[in-house]
Amino acid sequence: QVQLVESGGGLVQPGGSLRLSCAASGSIFSISTMTWYRAAPGKQRELVATITSGGSTNYVDSVKGRFTISRDNAKNTMYLQMNSLKPEDTAVYYCYMKDGRYGFLSYWGQGTQVTVSS
Repeated sequence: QVQLVESGGGLVQPGGSLRLSCAASGSIFSISTMTWYRAAPGKQRELVATITSGGSTNYVDSVKGRFTISRDNAKNTMYLQMNSLKPEDTAVYYCYMKDGRYGFLSYWGQGTQVTVSS
């Protein structure tokens, strides 16, 4: 009944920009935290950015100053604006959300591919 759908990935040149979206649908009334993860080829998934229900944000050091996470609570959607992209940003990006009403419930998206290459 609950699914997260990522969109906005694709192929971009170094220095370019992409905006990722993650929309939640189904039996979700509120979301506590929203998080973006990524997994580069052959590597484990790492946390990229997170945003709380109050709008507080945190980022992994490698993306600070380049990426911006935001959320639209009315739409149960979060975004990741990625600027000044580097080849090292190439990965599958996943969204993750924790249920605000039942904290033991959390949800993962299927992932969207981001490729940074000239």
